[in-house]
Amino acid sequence: MPFTDLTLDDLRTYRPDLPEPADLDAFWSTTIAEARAAGGGFDLSPADTPITELIVEDLVFPGFGGEPVRAWVTRPKTDAALPAVVEYVGYGGGRGLPGERLQWAAAGFVHVLMDTRGQGSASGTGGDTADPHGSGPAMPGFMTRGILDPETYYYRRVFTDGVRLVDAVRELPFVDGSRVAVTGGSQGGGIAIAVASLVPDLRGAMPDVPFLCDFPRAVALTPRNPFTEITQFLGVHRDLTDQVFRTLSYFDGAVLARRVTVPSLFSVALMDDIVLPSTVFAAYNRLAAPDREIVVYAYNGHEGGQAHQWVRQARWLRERL
Repeated sequence: MPFTDLTLDDLRTYRPDLPEPADLDAFWSTTIAEARAAGGGFDLSPADTPITELIVEDLVFPGFGGEPVRAWVTRPKTDAALPAVVEYVGYGGGRGLPGERLQWAAAGFVHVLMDTRGQGSASGTGGDTADPHGSGPAMPGFMTRGILDPETYYYRRVFTDGVRLVDAVRELPFVDGSRVAVTGGSQGGGIAIAVASLVPDLRGAMPDVPFLCDFPRAVALTPRNPFTEITQFLGVHRDLTDQVFRTLSYFDGAVLARRVTVPSLFSVALMDDIVLPSTVFAAYNRLAAPDREIVVYAYNGHEGGQAHQWVRQARWLRERL
């Protein structure tokens, strides 16, 4: 598999001039305020799992519009208030079975894995959260659902769920609310960037080969799904291009990155043909965070660094806690 994008030297200086809506901050502040005003408490119950040496629990919390969203909480057996890592999952996946992801808890963190609304049937072991919202004409998948208006776009709900999960995690009695970080791979990395832009007092953001960045370049050049869902949509709805890209500008990780001030550890893979390296660098190079680092995996595709990257993340985050 060849390198898929610009040279590494060019990637390190790639800063596209992306359109930024004049009302971007107002849009997101209103969206998050409305979700918080919708109210609703969280419910935590023991998970049905053979895991015995860690505590695994089923969390239901109020997301966008106060709608119920699920997550797994996995943590050490202690009453001490611990730092937490909130993780978002990749495109099409769900939270899976309780106990599937143990490494953060085994390393002494409270790990909270969000189920992505409406997803969970494309890979892994499934999801449990519905998305009770309709859509206008759309391609199969999630990238074009409600894409003609920022108010109705699918990722407005998902990004809001991500913020509301951080709110809920900070209320858990076994979490030190001042020590919460976010992470995720691919789509999960894109959600992590968005949440870090909307929650400025996190202790860290760790997007891994993050998706949902630099939409204009990604839609034009990425050869594989999911970005091609948008390409195909525009190939049919030829008169809606400006409207679609206006909507996407509210959700572009490379636009939102300018609002990320928390310590940030990114990763990128130079043979990635699902998330082009330039789109990752478009976000990384626009970060407002003075404490930032990007790990480059030259000979990997969208799998990135996998366990190697997790070891880096764990060491990096401990240094900042």
